[in-house]
Amino acid sequence: MARCGGAAYHAIRMTDEYAKGDQLLYAEDQQDVTCIRQCLAKNVHLSRYYDSNNGTPYKFDSQLPEVLGCLRTNSRKPYWRDLLSRRSLPGDSHIAAMAPRTSGFKRTLSAAIQVRSYSAPTERTIPAAKQKYVPTTGSYPKGFLVGTSHAGVKASNTSNDDITMVVSDRLCTAGGVFTKNIFKAAPVQVSRRSLKQMANEGFRGVIVNSGCANAVTGKLGFEHAHIMARETDQCFGDVPGDEVPPRTLIMSTGVIGQRLPIDKITAAIPKAHGALGSSHEHWLNAAKAICTTDTFPKLLSRTFRLPSHPDTEYSIAGMTKGAGMIHPNMATLLGIICTDVKIAPSAVDSMLRYATNRTFNCISIDGDTSTNDTVTLFANGAAAPKGTQPLNLPPSLKPPPGAKNAVSPSSPRQKDPPNRDTEAFTTVLAAFMTDLAKLVVRDGEGATKFVTIRVRSDVSYFVAKRAAVSIARSALVKTALYGKDANWGRILCAIGYAPGIMHDTGLPIIRSIGEGDARLVEPERTSVSFVPADGSEELKLVVRGEPEVVDEGRAKEILEMEDLEILVRLDDGPVPKGSERRTQHEAVFWTCDFSHEYVTINGDYRT
Repeated sequence: MARCGGAAYHAIRMTDEYAKGDQLLYAEDQQDVTCIRQCLAKNVHLSRYYDSNNGTPYKFDSQLPEVLGCLRTNSRKPYWRDLLSRRSLPGDSHIAAMAPRTSGFKRTLSAAIQVRSYSAPTERTIPAAKQKYVPTTGSYPKGFLVGTSHAGVKASNTSNDDITMVVSDRLCTAGGVFTKNIFKAAPVQVSRRSLKQMANEGFRGVIVNSGCANAVTGKLGFEHAHIMARETDQCFGDVPGDEVPPRTLIMSTGVIGQRLPIDKITAAIPKAHGALGSSHEHWLNAAKAICTTDTFPKLLSRTFRLPSHPDTEYSIAGMTKGAGMIHPNMATLLGIICTDVKIAPSAVDSMLRYATNRTFNCISIDGDTSTNDTVTLFANGAAAPKGTQPLNLPPSLKPPPGAKNAVSPSSPRQKDPPNRDTEAFTTVLAAFMTDLAKLVVRDGEGATKFVTIRVRSDVSYFVAKRAAVSIARSALVKTALYGKDANWGRILCAIGYAPGIMHDTGLPIIRSIGEGDARLVEPERTSVSFVPADGSEELKLVVRGEPEVVDEGRAKEILEMEDLEILVRLDDGPVPKGSERRTQHEAVFWTCDFSHEYVTINGDYRT
């Protein structure tokens, strides 16, 4: 929408065949209208379009002078830009000067012309600002194949693929971490049971549908999840009896409380099998097909080597989806990771859980933990030299039977010698999953900023992480970041009420220091700063509990950046009397801001 003020608006009315109605395009002055006409006359395509997520202005390509603020639209997917690039505009009678109206009128008009779509993205609809996150090539693990097909799970999706198959040409080990939400979706429960019953080995891969979560769907939901898995097994001739769990894991994503159109899905699964391939295009199409409100597909791959076989090149690849309902607990969103390393079935869960707790469990978009959160790791050993032993954990690091929390594979203790290959792979896996998790935050629904929250404490890592999580979940902090308001009081407030820090949460807040007790977080030792992404000097907001005189102009400059860091020191200042200097612990969490667009997207997501 054009800026408010005394200037008139110029409106261009044209029929939008995609939206099945008229669109009003606004220009700030007659010069902009003339520029559009020149663009059309020269058949020049718009090289960038207005992105309501980050306020990027229109720009034309080099054939015309750059025009900033040329057009404004509140359409999430401005289909009309295609019309501008190939049609002539209506006559002068359709161009009229409009006096500025009230903000209420503009909001009503904006809602009237809003066009949104929640199907998987295609190359045509990926915002220009997000194209840099979409890979153009990749190095993918040996023996893994991916395929997609269209089922039309969501009635409004008439063309985009929404069934994804990721499989190995040989049976492999598999691990998974899942949501802790009480209302776990049927595919989550079926997949968990399969992994447990088959002790993490003998799996083919995973089948995914987007458009419907198959959550809170009763007994029929479980039947549908089993049908999806069995149908995939049959494509490979794997037809175990009903008493044997399926060799395929299941994932579903979309609207909660609606049942799957299972006939459409079973008809589409063989088509996905027929489309299997290992090229970059196959992997990219699969990453697109699992999307819902995502604005770009999230796909990564890389190669690495292990100490015991330095001449052998291994690969790891993964895709993830998620833009909203992101605040994980033991897992998050949907994530599929594949590698051609050989991993022992007894070790795969521990490795995945260790990496997940430091990556996917350290992101938050809106504080909501989904019913369908799942991250899986498949390892088929296809690149391992003949006779290579699978990666395993030293005996002292293996969790006891029934244990839920894995011990860090990179911290051997007791008499066990270090397992160099295990340590090396765990490091690779954690770094890889960190980069995948960050892509989810960068695609947060309506997000305009990528925010790193770094908290340091000399008490424990868990104190630092509790504070970081609380800041990341605060709607007041996130809206202040969107508004470019250096309201640091909201950051301190979020730390102060964090579970385990605020005194009435029922969790311990006192630590022993020898001669007495002290709080886990002490205001007089707490400092907060903004750290710019460009490497310039940090802006101190609070130092040891005392407010700084903040340069508001500098603060706004930092908050204008797409990336920024909030640095919190809970250990700034003298150690309390009677306490020895302790090791510094650091927790890092990634989040984004809250914008008007988040409300727009989620206000009518189901309808």
